[in-house]
Amino acid sequence: QVQLAESGGGLVQAGGSLRLSCAVSGRTVSISGMNWFRQAPGKEREFVAGINWSGGSTSYANSVRGRFTISRDNAKNTVYLQMSSLKPEDTAVYYCHAEMQTGTRSWGQGTQVTVSS
Repeated sequence: QVQLAESGGGLVQAGGSLRLSCAVSGRTVSISGMNWFRQAPGKEREFVAGINWSGGSTSYANSVRGRFTISRDNAKNTVYLQMSSLKPEDTAVYYCHAEMQTGTRSWGQGTQVTVSS
C-alpha cells in the first residue's frame, strides 16, 4: 500500500506551463508503475501519462503527447508531470495513480488545473 499526495495545480493562461508533483510514501518497493489521470467536469476520468517505476519507460495519451512529460525521482519518491503549451481543454482535476506489483492500485486526492483562454 502506498499513499499519494499531489501538488502544483493552479490557474494558468493558455500557452503556459505547470509542473505537478506526486509524493509517494509507503511500500514504494512494490510499485510497478505510476500514472497521471485527469477528470474534467461532466467527463470520465482519463489516462494522461504513465511511467514504469524501475525502467522509466513512458506512455502518453494522444491529446498530450509532445506537450506533457512524465518523470520520476526514485530517490525522492516523487513523480512529476511537466505540462507545457496548456490549452483550456486541459482544465481538469489531475490525479496521481500507483500500480502495485500485487495488482492493487492507489489514488491521490487530486489537484485542480485550470487553463484560461
